[in-house]
Amino acid sequence: MTQTKAPLITPVLIAGCVILMLGFAVRASFGVFQIPIASEFGWARAEFSLAIAIQNLAWGIGQPLFGAVAERFGDRKAIVAGAITYAAGLVLSSFAVTPGAHQMLEILVGFGIAGTGFGVVLAVVGRAAAPEHRSLTLGIATAAGSMGQVIGAPTAEFLLQSYSWQEVFVIFAAVILASLFALPFIRSPKVATKAELEESMGTVLVRAFKDPSYTMIFLGFFSCGYQLAFITAHFPAFVTELCGPIDPSGMLAGIGIGTTSALGAAAISLIGLFNIIGTITAGWLGKKYTKKYLLAAIYAGRTVAAAVFILMPITPESVLIFSAVMGALWLATVPLTSGLVAHLYGLRYMGTLYGFVFLSHQIGGFLGVWLGGRMYDITGDYTLVWWIGVGVGAFSAIVHLPVREHRPTAVAA
Repeated sequence: MTQTKAPLITPVLIAGCVILMLGFAVRASFGVFQIPIASEFGWARAEFSLAIAIQNLAWGIGQPLFGAVAERFGDRKAIVAGAITYAAGLVLSSFAVTPGAHQMLEILVGFGIAGTGFGVVLAVVGRAAAPEHRSLTLGIATAAGSMGQVIGAPTAEFLLQSYSWQEVFVIFAAVILASLFALPFIRSPKVATKAELEESMGTVLVRAFKDPSYTMIFLGFFSCGYQLAFITAHFPAFVTELCGPIDPSGMLAGIGIGTTSALGAAAISLIGLFNIIGTITAGWLGKKYTKKYLLAAIYAGRTVAAAVFILMPITPESVLIFSAVMGALWLATVPLTSGLVAHLYGLRYMGTLYGFVFLSHQIGGFLGVWLGGRMYDITGDYTLVWWIGVGVGAFSAIVHLPVREHRPTAVAA
């Protein structure tokens, strides 16, 4: 009897991609709002940066919590709660007129991103995928988040030409709620071995926390969050202020990029575009090669790219080249890291376990965004923050090398 091969593309994967794409389209656009909001209220750069930093930290804290909610009460309930929280945070933020109010409301936005983001959705997609497709499937779902980045920043820049930033926040809240139309297709089996089903969440968490490999994965994900959050929040402003002039008769002007502000938004979009290629490729390679070595190579590549970029003159051409290179390495770590967690500790509590690892990512994100704004206000540029990113990237490349890619023995009952 011929065995039918499991399909790669499933309704669960498509629905997960839609939710991730829309959620990350909004998430990736926040850097575009930095100058309009700061200019309207006369805030220091560090004020808005702290708001986005708090958002990143709340996202990290919320990730294991929403992962546990999904595993206890159901994936769809966790996603609904996340979307409502996300939309409420955006709407309420549109009424904020003080730095403190904006910063506190970003806690809601961060928790909302956690409920509609990688921790919950990748766990659903991973459980629904056939083992032979799991790594590639996680790469495709991660790439959907990148597609959101492709459309998010330019859409925000376009809307800001006709609407106030407050109105754009409300529009984006409606987009988040619209993503729930994909929810009926989120039906994922609880794929787990008999031994995994018999273990409690506490038992699995204790075993993971005692495992040095889990600790190294946790520490290594820090630099990913630092670099990504810093660039997402500050790169549009960085490009707007420091990039050389755009030739009005050149190719960029011919495709509608006539200002450095537009170039900054386009750079975020280009990162997202190349990240689609990078994440899918990383997912495919994760089926064939050792994940820890792939992760070390990605972090080393980021380190070199960031160092070369900051040492060279900042021109429109160097911005586009850096965006393409960094984009190819951007979220390529996510399918490999989440796949490594699933491989080491099983699928039953993947959402919670990956959520704790992702907390390290978001602690890095908090520091990257906050330090970016703080150091800019003190020194007038972002140079020191860039070099810190180079250093932590090199650390992550090294710390993944000792990871042992075999599942630790379960503790006997």
